Amino acid sequence: MTSTDTHDETQDSGPSGYAAARLRLLTEEARSGPPRRAALARLTDDWLTALFTAGTEQLRGASLIAVGGYGRGELSPRSDLDLLLLHDGSDPKAVAALADRLWYPVWDLGIALDHSVRTPAEARRTAGEDLKVQLGLLDARHIAGDLGLTAALRTTVLADWRNQAPKRLPELRELCAERAERHGELQYLLEPDLKEARGGLRDATVLRAVAASWLADAPREGLADARRRLLDVRDALHLTTGRATDRLALQEQDQVAAELGLLDADTLLRQVYEAARGIAYAGDVTWREVGRVLRSRAVRPRLRTLARERSGFLRRAVAGDGRALGGGKPGAERSPLAEGVVEQDGEAVLARAARPERDPVLPLRAAAAAAQAGLPLSLHAVRRLAATVRPLPTPWPAEAREQLVTLLGSGRPTVDVWEALEAEGLITRLLPDWERVRCRPQRNAVHLWTVDRHLIETAVRASAFTRRVHRPDLLLVAALLHDIGKGWPGDHSVAGETIVRDMAARIGFDRADAGVLATLVRHHLLLVETATRRDLDDPATVRAVADAVGTQGTLELLHALTEADALATGPAAWSSWRASLVTDLVERVSAVLAGDPLEEPEATAATAEQERLALEAIATGGPVLSLRAQTAPPTGPQTETPAGPEQAGGPEPLGVELLIAVPDQAGVLPAVAGVLALHRLTVRTAELRTLDLPEGVEGSVLLLDWRVAAEYGSLPQAARLRADLVRALDGTLNIADRLAERDAAYPRRRGVVPPPARVAVAPAASRLATVIEVRAQDAPGLLFRIGRALEDAEVRVRSAHVSTLGANAVDAFYVTGPEGTPLPGEEAAALAGKLEETLRA
Repeated sequence: MTSTDTHDETQDSGPSGYAAARLRLLTEEARSGPPRRAALARLTDDWLTALFTAGTEQLRGASLIAVGGYGRGELSPRSDLDLLLLHDGSDPKAVAALADRLWYPVWDLGIALDHSVRTPAEARRTAGEDLKVQLGLLDARHIAGDLGLTAALRTTVLADWRNQAPKRLPELRELCAERAERHGELQYLLEPDLKEARGGLRDATVLRAVAASWLADAPREGLADARRRLLDVRDALHLTTGRATDRLALQEQDQVAAELGLLDADTLLRQVYEAARGIAYAGDVTWREVGRVLRSRAVRPRLRTLARERSGFLRRAVAGDGRALGGGKPGAERSPLAEGVVEQDGEAVLARAARPERDPVLPLRAAAAAAQAGLPLSLHAVRRLAATVRPLPTPWPAEAREQLVTLLGSGRPTVDVWEALEAEGLITRLLPDWERVRCRPQRNAVHLWTVDRHLIETAVRASAFTRRVHRPDLLLVAALLHDIGKGWPGDHSVAGETIVRDMAARIGFDRADAGVLATLVRHHLLLVETATRRDLDDPATVRAVADAVGTQGTLELLHALTEADALATGPAAWSSWRASLVTDLVERVSAVLAGDPLEEPEATAATAEQERLALEAIATGGPVLSLRAQTAPPTGPQTETPAGPEQAGGPEPLGVELLIAVPDQAGVLPAVAGVLALHRLTVRTAELRTLDLPEGVEGSVLLLDWRVAAEYGSLPQAARLRADLVRALDGTLNIADRLAERDAAYPRRRGVVPPPARVAVAPAASRLATVIEVRAQDAPGLLFRIGRALEDAEVRVRSAHVSTLGANAVDAFYVTGPEGTPLPGEEAAALAGKLEETLRA
């Protein structure tokens, strides 16, 4: 259908004709993107023009104006119509009749409408009072009626905007910051808001408004393409959902990707992230320029006399790196930062004598100098480097490697400088393997960042630990590259080991250092996974880690890398509890590497508290328990204090020690796990053993030494836990039914279907027991279901090590047969298969 056909059908058939033409346009496979948005805007213009002119008498002194997104001609399939009916105030009744003639057909078709009816004076006054109205009017576009009236309003609004820019731009920047705080950064979100998040369509519109103020202009390269890409994604989102939404939900990403002809949802997110990153970076550069111009204007009156004496006062001074200064002081002062790099007007720029074409190390030197000084790297400097610098030789010269390490060790300023280099493609030219992780999403709720940003965040965190290690250069480079294998198939640690060995040689590390870096990358998850999922008292656990690490120096580096990696992942990945377990493991492994022999663990003698509980359990014939809060002070060994409210500013809690003594009987593990689930307590570790009683005391007592934490709120009273445990053991409390009732009480939300549970036997993990590892979706009562299945299989559980990251639970259970020995291979495999079948049911 041609635009002429659309126009004729709209004119002939009225609203129904417009609806049919609109539907036909939106279902045309051959037309999408900017052509379809423009065609939809033209079609809507024609329809509204027909409605405007449908009266028997044409109203003079009135015009219909499109504002906002419609004014820009960016109509997505479900976009609302932003309209202003402008009139001169001479005939209010006729204007009211015209408004009814316009608005009601729009509402009748179910199209969202944002409308207003104002005189030019009212429109100008409202714009002066409401920044959002003023921004919308900057995109005002005439549709029908008195063209002169529209043109006069546009001229007035633009003049007001430019005159008021010194006051309104800071207000606009504050609004952008508040919006970013509410909606997050588009380039990192798994379910982003394409419009409101930082780097989204709203920010792209803001950059247009800043340019219209004539105070500063955004970097234009790539900005239009980034905006187009986000609009295309929003179009596809509207078409697949049938709703006017800007939120790219997880369950809709595959459909949106298919609508756009993309491979999969990850490809879609990567394109969204790339676009958002370009817009966000352009915003940073633009707002810095706005701040510089406003600061220069603030001091200009004091310098006016001096400035008039200079012949170049009316010219824009040109910086030595080719950058035009928007209103800055002529001959702005420069101070040296490094060879070829100077500070000017709050930025790191290239010195006048710099020759990038002859100095391949200059990009790294400039970046390191900027980060060390806490300064942004000038946009024009980066662009000049990208356009002229020669590639580094292989291997890199020592200075280049040192400058990279200096950049990575600069802390938080590293992030902005790295993003400036990446915006112009310099990072992938320095490190070609970076391309595979750039803007790569991580579909794990624990991770806050894309892969590449996580790597930079890890380096930032590692920079705080450089005084802890003997080779800070290896720590920082390992932090930067530890997840580089995520761009390749298979286990990213295995792939990363090979990649990093080659990259280290290219960067200029010798073979021994390259080997250490490869080991760090291969085993960067070893400490935290072992500490949280294995029995540290088992000699096989400590020996396996010592064999993998090899040396004290590598262990020291791996310990710091582990903490930096976890802190850079997100708050759910690190805690005092995890830190204490990792430190304990490191101390044990360090002792082995120092030559201390590993001895088989001996049965631990009961403490006075444990013996008291055991005797009370025998006397009462039922369970007895105690709760003790366990905390870690800022320095020194961990301490234990009675459970109770935490003191403000006191030690950070590691969890709560729950000691339970119960006469030995069947069903203890699932009963305890179920009761804790009912009371919303999360289990971190669980040890179970039969306690030796003093001579003369008959009976057998099972002792459970568990670490738990409240899911939220305060801890339950020990008396309530004991009462429910008694009922669970005698069968009067049906835990399965209670958990099912609680689950049914909460509405089920649509979301991604989690992968099925997997259960496996960990080979050679222990000589004392068989280790069954469970990976499943975390849910209330999961440990109860596992405990009941193990109880039904008639195996004994020595200990359980529970690790939860986001929605994923990875639990390890040390089990033996009735005789206390590891299970035979076939029996262990059968147990794992049966447990997996139970959890998938």
